Amino acid sequence: MTDVSVAPSGPANPGTVVITGGASGLGAAVAAAVRDAGGRPLVIDRADPGEIEWENADLADSESAARAARALVDRAGGEVHGVFTAAGTDSCGRFEDLPAAEWERVVRVNLFGTAAVVRAALPALRRTGGRLVTCASTLGLKALPDATAYCASKFGVVGFTRALAAELAGEVGITLLVPGGMHTAFFDGRPDRYKPAPDARLNKPGDVAATVVFALSQPAGCEIREMVVCPSTETSWP
Repeated sequence: MTDVSVAPSGPANPGTVVITGGASGLGAAVAAAVRDAGGRPLVIDRADPGEIEWENADLADSESAARAARALVDRAGGEVHGVFTAAGTDSCGRFEDLPAAEWERVVRVNLFGTAAVVRAALPALRRTGGRLVTCASTLGLKALPDATAYCASKFGVVGFTRALAAELAGEVGITLLVPGGMHTAFFDGRPDRYKPAPDARLNKPGDVAATVVFALSQPAGCEIREMVVCPSTETSWP
């Protein structure tokens, strides 16, 4: 007999979720959405997220990131049900003009920081049958000039996530989030030529956060492998 039962309205409780970059932007929106759904957000960031449990870490330092993740897992008694890797940074400009340290920091935060946190949290996710949602970008699918560091890091997140999903199939649920532009502080401080146009349509981070909680809340065995969540007029995808 076919099961045609209707799921209850509203997001399911995603449980305890570790969120990198949870003090601002999409990370903060996901932390709020997890809490609103009855879950427990645990944040890794360099800034205080306010009334949310957190650990201070620079995601460019893999050992610092891993140490913070382990501390939050311990604080949760090992009962971590989800991880969302929102932390990200960028440095725009022609490849030959960017200092090597600046270029490499983007890759360290976006790719190595993601891997370090996932590695540290993986034993807990295996134990709970939990879920991981990584955050790539539309620039992890399509390259643009003056974005070599960001594209390298986000193409790396795409490859890392797809490979890890194949490796951990049946053990940990894994979703790749590919967001387009959002109304956050991510573009602040850039030269105007690297900012979205004044009339650009960008998504609200809260709307994207709702899709993350949806992915984190799926029942065991039901996989949302990849989600592209972008404005309808997104120019960098497809």
